[in-house]
Amino acid sequence: MKIDFANLQYQYQLYKTEIDEAISAVLNKSNYIMGEEVATLENSLQEFTKAKYAITCSNGTDALLLAMMALDIKPGDEIITTPFTFIATAETIAFLGATPVFVDIDEKTYNIDPSLIEEKITDKTKAIMPVSLYGQPSDMDAIASIADKHNLKVIIDGAQSFGSTFNGLTDSNLGDISTTSFFPAKPLGCFGDGGAVFTNNEELALKMKSLRVHGQSKRYHHKYIGMGGRLDTLQAAVLNVKIKHYPKDLSLRQEVASKYTKALENKTNLILPFVAPSATSAWAQYSVRVKNRDEVQAKLKEQEIPTAVHYPMPLHLQECFEYLGYKKGDFPVSEIVSGEIMSLPMNPYITNEEIDYISKNVISTDNIKLKKGKRCQMKIK
Repeated sequence: MKIDFANLQYQYQLYKTEIDEAISAVLNKSNYIMGEEVATLENSLQEFTKAKYAITCSNGTDALLLAMMALDIKPGDEIITTPFTFIATAETIAFLGATPVFVDIDEKTYNIDPSLIEEKITDKTKAIMPVSLYGQPSDMDAIASIADKHNLKVIIDGAQSFGSTFNGLTDSNLGDISTTSFFPAKPLGCFGDGGAVFTNNEELALKMKSLRVHGQSKRYHHKYIGMGGRLDTLQAAVLNVKIKHYPKDLSLRQEVASKYTKALENKTNLILPFVAPSATSAWAQYSVRVKNRDEVQAKLKEQEIPTAVHYPMPLHLQECFEYLGYKKGDFPVSEIVSGEIMSLPMNPYITNEEIDYISKNVISTDNIKLKKGKRCQMKIK
């Protein structure tokens, strides 16, 4: 049995007629930039998230840049975030000349640990940027309380979590600005690059709309230094089809995750995902922690079961962030998790037979002997 990690081709075939018609309509009108499909999508995103404003953009990385630019993040400012995330989280902070200040993660959710944030706040701190890793929001009550106390802004990196919730609200409707990505393999993905920013603040919304078109207030009149950050009309057309089916796909993701958990819950050599009672996950990934990850991945590959590692090296140990002065051991939870985390195939269309096949092969890796000196160094409390 050969397993498809994201099953993008299956999803295309499922909605092929609608998608082809939507793309054809754009081609026939040739309205490739900021066509009417973009406005239609933004209205649908607002309706889905209940955020007052949804502004589409070119990708999830540019969404973070738009958010920080709208909040006037400047060189020398500091933004507190997590080192256990995709590079774009901290890369965009550094790109604007600000300083990413890392805080270790919670050992169960893998999101930023709110109890460690306050000690990192200085007079240069301007914002907190939690990441909704693997699809689950951070503890936004705790983060919002800290932000209010210290007059800080909150930017949510929700690249992996569109449709997730915290206390009943989608994480696109939390924080001062929330962002997401429509990269093809995301829970809601287009056929190229795409992203969006969300806010309930009209002033910020208007500014981000301007910033994404080079800071224009009207054509060729520029109020701000901006960027070319538009979502193209073809991608909007694809998303207009897929968002109609997204509640069903999101529900199917929940079912797949539950089936994985039930099948693997008695495997002692594995730490399964934990979702906080206050949250729901969009399940961008189903990520487990396993001893001797390389050997386990190799054995699963032999059975044509793909796996992935999100992420093998925390950001504070990346060469590009050497200038920050961090060293190994500074964020021990992130370092342990990055050495053990492994993502199993996750998409809405995995069959029961595939889940059974994957789970049985994962369970069979129990007999792999640990390399000398390698240990699963942390137990969940």
